Amino acid sequence: KKQAEKAVHQKKEQSKTKCRKARRRHINLVAEFNRRQRKNIWLETHIWHAKRFHMVKKWGYCLGNSPTEKSYRACYRAMTKHCLLQDLSYYCCLELTGKENELLKQLGRMCSIDAGLTFQEACCLSGRFEGSLNLYRADRYPEDMLGPVTFIWRPRDGSEHRQLWIWVHPALKQDILRELKAIFQCSEPEEICITEPITTSVQEEKQMEVVMSPGKKRKKEDKEGEKVVPVKKIIGDGTRDPFQSYSWISQTTGIAISDKSMEILRYRLIGPLSHSVLTETLKAASVQTV
Repeated sequence: KKQAEKAVHQKKEQSKTKCRKARRRHINLVAEFNRRQRKNIWLETHIWHAKRFHMVKKWGYCLGNSPTEKSYRACYRAMTKHCLLQDLSYYCCLELTGKENELLKQLGRMCSIDAGLTFQEACCLSGRFEGSLNLYRADRYPEDMLGPVTFIWRPRDGSEHRQLWIWVHPALKQDILRELKAIFQCSEPEEICITEPITTSVQEEKQMEVVMSPGKKRKKEDKEGEKVVPVKKIIGDGTRDPFQSYSWISQTTGIAISDKSMEILRYRLIGPLSHSVLTETLKAASVQTV
């Protein structure tokens, strides 16, 4: 009797689950992928890596750790003769905007010319090259080192206002961001744009209606009758809560700090054919003057 009741109960549970064809529909796949990114953010190349690598969860991301097959020779061959691409999008990007003199004045407190390159290097200040240096706590060199970072300036456009992008490792982001906010005296702006949650709420799901028509597939529609197409939503990054602010501004200096993590993708190309791959992939847009 117990076995019979158990079998009936299992049949009821199995009937509720969707078949594989329904699960593999694009609308259901995207919703499932968004649900699985609640705790650990996926990179844009996650699906490709998940099929070929052992994945690990680090720094709030899901990253490929080691390949599942012997691909070391193939990678070495690509680096020496062709081109090898690495996805570094998990690195966090901090954007600083404001007057150039004020930016250089305060950033100079976190680095020293005795340690090598600084933010004032001429080749980097023009925006032509990317620089790298070690950051320290303000006025604490050579003690209290925060960690290595890379930076790039936006080329000058004739204005005194400049843009600076600083790329930091996710393990160092919070310490460096806290120090930058302190030296620039930045606080949260009055208007904070809160992004949408990854999954749709219960109320939104109730608003969707399943329309059945003979000879056609089921389509989800909203109140206005438009098709509901779920999109991949990257909410924040692995080092920040989705509902925390991501922009700060100083009322005294006018310097603004924005967290651009997972908004700017970053790839590294290694190999002699890297430049040719870029030239074939990226096409220059025609400039239209009004």
